[in-house]
Amino acid sequence: MAEEAAEGGGSVSVSEKKDAPSLRRYDLDPKLDACLDLSIRRLVYSSVAGASAALLFFRSRTTRWASVAFGAGVGIGAAYTECSYILNGSSPKRPQRISPFPSLSQEK
Repeated sequence: MAEEAAEGGGSVSVSEKKDAPSLRRYDLDPKLDACLDLSIRRLVYSSVAGASAALLFFRSRTTRWASVAFGAGVGIGAAYTECSYILNGSSPKRPQRISPFPSLSQEK
């Protein structure tokens, strides 16, 4: 076998396979993976939106960077909220809508 490996044959010995570094894929929990993906996307998209708005509306560098930072903060906050829903397994609790006008069927 050593002769085949020295000659450039296609076979690789078992000891050579153990010496080669194994590339492991880091599989996270699917929920954490979804949160990481969501966080990166929201951060980038909101930062780009803040930069676009800054180029359109502001002239000074300070206000432009503040607009980008505000966009990034909004993105991180939105991602944090969504990730808390994903990781806790509950949907956001919305208050029950109360109509200011009672319906006719309830007035009996």
